[in-house]
Amino acid sequence: MISAREVLVIGPEGEQLGVLSKQDALAAAEEVGLDLVEVAPNADPPVCRIMDYGKFKYQQSKKAQIAKKKQKIIQIKEIKVRPKTDMHDLETKAKHARRFLTEGNKIKVTVRFRGREIVHPYRGQIVLERLMELLADAGTIESPAKMEGRNMVMIVAPVSQ
Repeated sequence: MISAREVLVIGPEGEQLGVLSKQDALAAAEEVGLDLVEVAPNADPPVCRIMDYGKFKYQQSKKAQIAKKKQKIIQIKEIKVRPKTDMHDLETKAKHARRFLTEGNKIKVTVRFRGREIVHPYRGQIVLERLMELLADAGTIESPAKMEGRNMVMIVAPVSQ
């Protein structure tokens, strides 16, 4: 699958064999019983390495698995409130939100307006401000409150981010 006529060949132990024709490079790889793999196709001349391609693919998949295992998946948890939510209920919601934030998750706080409540969006703003006062030490506002249809949505991220 190598398209170039001449390639820079690197041996199985990492030693440089120099610029060879494609046929000579394939013969050298076959002589050792390994594959000729194009490592840098954009270089001039393209760089090829003599290696066991199956082993190379296996090692790459193992590295990908380890990288995937180490990454932290951040979830977005949702907390729903209403414009008329009372302070005690808001404190309970804040307690749950604090737990989510300490676990490293983001929070999507949704204020749901029903019926004629939509006429007074400032009430939803007040509820969100009260909630942020309760969560000031645990989270920061990632995206400020904005209206999405009948909902007012705000996203809060953990402080450590």
